[in-house]
Amino acid sequence: MNLLTAQCTPKLPALTAEALPEWLSQVPGWTQAISSYNEPAIECHFAFKNFYQTMAFVNAVADIANAQDHHPDLQVSYGGCTVLFNTHSAHGLTVNDFICAAQVSALPESNQ
Repeated sequence: MNLLTAQCTPKLPALTAEALPEWLSQVPGWTQAISSYNEPAIECHFAFKNFYQTMAFVNAVADIANAQDHHPDLQVSYGGCTVLFNTHSAHGLTVNDFICAAQVSALPESNQ
């Protein structure tokens, strides 16, 4: 599956713990985390030189999230943004999280 061109699918089941290393290998820089709901998640921190660059990135992430109908948790600060994905309806991680993570990482704004 090409994560950069894939579309999210509603109501996917959670991935097994055994499948996670293979999926994580497809999104360099992303690590396993725990969501605020105490569920498995993935996250990545993106650093920027200033608030303007951070907000340009946040807006680009919002465009992906709305297009995919799969929305992350964002922690925004002056010089960076941490993006966290998990699938609330599956109470864990699904392929959708990795699709969105790959697309966020590919944003031109992510390489500031």
